[in-house]
Amino acid sequence: MSMARAIMPKNNLVDSIQPRPLNSILLCTFLLLFLGLLMMTSASVEIANSQYSDPFFFLKRQLIFAVIGVFVLAITLQIPIATWRAQSWNLLMGSFLLLLLVLVPGVGESVKGSTRRIDLVVFDLQPSELAKVFIVVYLAAFMERQLDEVREKWSGFYKPLLVVGAAVVLLHFQPDHGTMVILTLTALCMIFLAGAKLHRILLMLALCLGGIALLAVMKPYVIDRINSFLDPWAVENVTNGGYQQAMAQVAFGRGEWFGIGLGNSIQKLYFLPEAHNDFVLAIIGEELGLIGVATVILLFSVLIYKAFAIGQKAQQENRLFAAFFAYGLGLLFSGQTMINVGASISLLPVKGLTLPFLSYGGASLIMSFFMIGLLVRIQYETDNNIDDEGGA
Repeated sequence: MSMARAIMPKNNLVDSIQPRPLNSILLCTFLLLFLGLLMMTSASVEIANSQYSDPFFFLKRQLIFAVIGVFVLAITLQIPIATWRAQSWNLLMGSFLLLLLVLVPGVGESVKGSTRRIDLVVFDLQPSELAKVFIVVYLAAFMERQLDEVREKWSGFYKPLLVVGAAVVLLHFQPDHGTMVILTLTALCMIFLAGAKLHRILLMLALCLGGIALLAVMKPYVIDRINSFLDPWAVENVTNGGYQQAMAQVAFGRGEWFGIGLGNSIQKLYFLPEAHNDFVLAIIGEELGLIGVATVILLFSVLIYKAFAIGQKAQQENRLFAAFFAYGLGLLFSGQTMINVGASISLLPVKGLTLPFLSYGGASLIMSFFMIGLLVRIQYETDNNIDDEGGA
């Protein structure tokens, strides 16, 4: 009996130690990363061998970016959310500085008629990637401070939109219309989630549509892109603006339900440009079929759902900055994913936006890890009732 008593506390101690559940955000992230490395390599092996005499050139670089991204994620997890709120104004000013800097001749790097990058030797910095996250930080801080004004007054509605409008103007000069759309829609949705009147949101959407129409009239190539999108197989489009969409449609058509097998894509053999970058989903559709595409969309859906669930829980606990911040991050992920997927399957015009974690590109991958780190930190502080100063 005495021996049983001696053993009992130990058994209770062992029973009380429960394994911690997997974080679903991190699980989705690393599943997407694994799938992205696999499919990006499959899509790039021929072009890498042709251009660099190394079929795994892009894989090696993407692995380096992935390691840097994981390091950035780990560092981000250590920074209290209150720090981002306290630095929201400085981050906003830094965003505008970067967006201006990329337009300076000799600093910004022009690729295919757009000046969106700054060459840092190791990788190309895309100021718009940082700017959209830092602007979301500022918007979340503003809406926490001025929540009543945002809900009840026109001034609380247009003030944050003026900030976004200034960023949109700078993005227009790059030009980076995809980020313009994502940032504008993210801001409007954040303001709506903060409780702004619906008629104000609808009025602003109407003005934005008017702005898009004006832009199309001012820029003939926008009209050409829209015409190519509406009928990519037309004789005048299939070898010009509609070529990528037409070749992507061929890739999805060849893949059918289960795909033609990993590595067996024909479209990646110089038929589909940017197969390892903007159109990696088309290669997934060709090699893994509808099942592979549905898996990718499911993983992104879970990731975005978790972002909104974190925001909702934070809002219920009156952690307004954390809530709006989580909503904004979820909206950024959803916007970029929907635009890339929409362009790949010909539901939207081609915009040149990467698919997070799947497309090749250092800046996009590192920033995606940064955003995941922010989301997990918000989740951690909310679940563990961490106060604004970082303590329990």
